[in-house]
Amino acid sequence: MKTKLLAGAMAFALIGCSEQAAEDAASTDTPAPAAEAASAAGDAAEEAVPDIGLNATPGVAFDYSYAFRLDDNRIAKVQSEHAAACEMLGTARCRIADIRYGKVRENEVEAQTSFKLDPGIARKFGADAIASVEKAEGVLADASVAGEDVGTQIEQSQQRSAGAAAEIERLEGRLKQGGLDKGERAELLRQIAGLRGQLGEERQSRRAGEAKIAMTSVVFNYVGNGGLPGIGHENPFSNAWTTLLGSGGTLLSIILVAGAAILPWALLAALIVFLWRKFRRGRPTGPSAPTA
Repeated sequence: MKTKLLAGAMAFALIGCSEQAAEDAASTDTPAPAAEAASAAGDAAEEAVPDIGLNATPGVAFDYSYAFRLDDNRIAKVQSEHAAACEMLGTARCRIADIRYGKVRENEVEAQTSFKLDPGIARKFGADAIASVEKAEGVLADASVAGEDVGTQIEQSQQRSAGAAAEIERLEGRLKQGGLDKGERAELLRQIAGLRGQLGEERQSRRAGEAKIAMTSVVFNYVGNGGLPGIGHENPFSNAWTTLLGSGGTLLSIILVAGAAILPWALLAALIVFLWRKFRRGRPTGPSAPTA
């Protein structure tokens, strides 16, 4: 079943390319008011994405993560629009790393699309994706940006490689001097082989770090509403639950405040009544009247 759903998601992505091209062709005749509304929506979406200047963060690799919530029957279309937007940028600036689409329950869809983007356009790509989700009457549930100082790691790797290369040169010079027995020669060769392996690992680590800096990872997560009407703040069930929690919290706070104000006086009154009754029981009674 998952294989069929994944294949369907890929088909949606491919179909979305042609749909996006048709929409771009039609957008040239968009009236001015509609264009202004779309521009305003794009500006609002950009405000939801952290603005990170690349000049202020040299050598830092960023990972963008977005979570969208929208109607289940609209997730496939929005996902295909995002895939089409990446394909229009070209593989040099954007590549689709992974596409997932599946139903976790009968009426609830979860999907994910992963991209590798040119760092200079990653933020705008996310803002455009938010605008397309809002156009489909969805909402941005969460957005985060994680950074990793890969540049410092690369510098440290270069320093380790330089030290290993210098040690190899020293050991090879010792071998050339001669006068070594078989055990010493074998030990030097073993150390040289280990250092050469370390050089290879460091080289591979630097290449992986350079790849992280060159292409920013962007992940879109799509979560459906399980067939419930409305989304996010427009969901009537969500509003009812929020109102119920708010009213319950208000009532509880009133009870606590009233209890804090009344409890000391109630304890004092109870103490007075207790002492009065105890004192009354301890008082001597007068002689009883003679019986007839």
